[in-house]
Amino acid sequence: MNVLHINQSDISGGAAIAAYRLHQGLLTQGIHSNLLVGNVEFDSDRVAVVYRKYRLENQLSRLTKFLGLNYIHLISTFDNYNHPFYTQADIINFHNLHTGYFNYLAMPKLTENKPAIFTLHDMWSFTGHCSYTYDCDRWKQGCGQCPYPETYPEIARDNTRLEWKLKNWVYSKSHLSIVAPSKWLTEQAKKSMLSRFPIYYIPYGIDTKAYKPLNTEKCREILGIPANKKVLMFGAQILRDSRKGGDLLIKALQNFPEVLKPETLLLTLGKGGEQIADLVGIPTLKLGYVSSDRLKAMAYSAADLFVFPTRADNLPLVLQESMACGTPMVSFKVGGVSDLVRPGVTGYLAQPEDTQDFCNGIVQLLEDSQLRQKMSENCRVIALEEYPLELQAQRYIELYHQVLQN
Repeated sequence: MNVLHINQSDISGGAAIAAYRLHQGLLTQGIHSNLLVGNVEFDSDRVAVVYRKYRLENQLSRLTKFLGLNYIHLISTFDNYNHPFYTQADIINFHNLHTGYFNYLAMPKLTENKPAIFTLHDMWSFTGHCSYTYDCDRWKQGCGQCPYPETYPEIARDNTRLEWKLKNWVYSKSHLSIVAPSKWLTEQAKKSMLSRFPIYYIPYGIDTKAYKPLNTEKCREILGIPANKKVLMFGAQILRDSRKGGDLLIKALQNFPEVLKPETLLLTLGKGGEQIADLVGIPTLKLGYVSSDRLKAMAYSAADLFVFPTRADNLPLVLQESMACGTPMVSFKVGGVSDLVRPGVTGYLAQPEDTQDFCNGIVQLLEDSQLRQKMSENCRVIALEEYPLELQAQRYIELYHQVLQN
C-alpha cells in the first residue's frame, strides 16, 4: 500500500508534527508513506514540496484577498495531479489544507480516481474561513456576518457565506472519508457539511518510548533548575498566540499566592516567553522553541505540572506529550482538551476564561503531592493504553484497507 499525506509542512506546527508521527508509524509497520507539503524543514526522499506558480498566484491573490476568499488563487494545486508522489499513491490522506499552499477547489479532481481520507486538525474544513469558531455556531447554517473576521486565517472582507458555499460544493463533488482526532471535533464534524461522509474517531498517536517519565532530579540538574522549586511548565509554538492563552496564564499567575511565588519556577517552551516572565513575578526559565523529543521529555519530567490556558483546541500535542511523560495538567474545559485532562484523574479542568479557577487548580495540585503522584501514574497508564503510535497506525491501516475495498 502506498499512502500520500498532503499537509502544510513536514514538521513545522502541531498539525505537521501529528501527521509526521503518523507517517513514521506507518513506515514502522511496513506501509509505504510519502508527504507532499507546503514547506519542508527536514531533508528526506519521502518528503516533497507542492508545485507552485508563485508569480501568477501572487497576482491572483490581490483579487481574492480583496474579496475575502482565502487560498482559491493557488491554481498550481491542480498540477499536483501529475506529481509522482500522487500518481504512485494508492490512497490520499489530506491533513491541514490551510496556511497558504493548497486550493481546496482541487479536491474533486484529486479524489476523482483515488480514495481519500481527510484528517481534521481544527474546524477550518467546515467553516466560512476560521480554524476555530469559539462561541460562534454560524458554521452550522452557512456562515455570513462573521463575528471574528480577524481570527486566523483572517479575512479582509466578510465573504464567509460564499466560502462556506464553495466548500460545501467541493465536498458534494469529492470522495472522502473523515477522521477526527478528538471526540469533540468528531461531534462538530457530524453537525457540519462533512456529515455527508463517513466520520471516524482516531486519536493522535505518540511515541511512548521517546515521551516517557525520566528521573526528575536528574532532568532538573541538567536544565539548571533548583531541586527545591515547584515547577510549572507552559508550552506552545508561539507563546504570544492569543488562542493559546498566554494572557490568561499571566492573569492566573498574577493571582498566585505571594507566599508560593518564590518557591515556584515557570518553565516555558516556545517563542516569546519574555513578556510572561516580566509580568507574573515568578522566576522563569525560557528554553525557547525545542524540536528535540528527548529535550522536551526532560522538560516535562522536570515539571510538577503542565499548565495550558488554551482558548480553543482539538487534541493538543503538548498535553499528550505531558501525559506520556507522567506530568499532570491544568487547562480549560474547551474543545478536545477534556479527552486528555480528566478531572481528578490526570489533572484539573477550569471553566473557560476563568483565570481564578485556573489559578486555584494550579495551587490545589501543587499543594497535594500525593494527588499529583497518583495523577502522574494515571497519565502514563492512559498514554500507554489509548495513545501509542502503534495503535494509531494500526487504526489508519485498517481504515485505508476498508476505503480501498469500497
